Amino acid sequence: MGIAAVSHDSVELLRNFAERKGLAYPLLSDPESKVIRAFGILNENFPRDNAWYGVPYPGTYIVDERGVVKAKYFEDDHRERYTAASILFHELGADGSAKTTVETPHVKISYGASDASLSPGGRATLIVDLELKPGMHVYAPGVEGGYLPIEWKMPESKGWLAHAVNYPASRKLRLEAINETVLVYSGQARLSRDLTVGQQPEVGPLLGPERTLTVEGSFRYQACDDMQCFPPRTVPLRWTFKVDRLDPQRAPVELRRKGEP
Repeated sequence: MGIAAVSHDSVELLRNFAERKGLAYPLLSDPESKVIRAFGILNENFPRDNAWYGVPYPGTYIVDERGVVKAKYFEDDHRERYTAASILFHELGADGSAKTTVETPHVKISYGASDASLSPGGRATLIVDLELKPGMHVYAPGVEGGYLPIEWKMPESKGWLAHAVNYPASRKLRLEAINETVLVYSGQARLSRDLTVGQQPEVGPLLGPERTLTVEGSFRYQACDDMQCFPPRTVPLRWTFKVDRLDPQRAPVELRRKGEP
């Protein structure tokens, strides 16, 4: 496995940045945006007379040993980025940071995140693992007939954006006694959803003394066994991230783009 980065910056600026950050992987210079245009990722949010015109949309390609692109992770806003740990979760199922476990009479819920710390604009992945007790099932989204499906709620906030939930494939369960077939989860199931942290002006007022950000949500379910359904339950969820400061150090004036302050 190898890493390489391509940017609109000059060789000199990239050399300065690599030395300052101690980067060992290749930083490739594309000052005329030839490669960027060939891949169709020129960031059109910047007008031609802007100093940033020519940069790509921020993103990552996953390429196999034959040079075939297997996946891509891109954002529209140049200030936002998928974290490396989030990409590893999506590609390999990596668990990331330590998990919190809550156990009820029906299910064990373990939840965590791909990252313990983020920068403003960082996009991490939240993870909820379900382990149903023997003989138990919960209803999946899309179930019909008035059954209560599982629901993972996240509050709206100026400090973060919670993206859509990724649900695993459900299975069909035949209820012979009432002649119905329903969509359920039993055994183990993993849910995930991405979370993008806001920029400093939005997230700053929400940070604790140690620059920690607490994100809360809830998981609701109704468990059933072969004989009965139990009252619905809501389990609170809580994640805490360390939000790093953005690097304030600028490149030397002589290495900056023309027109860049």
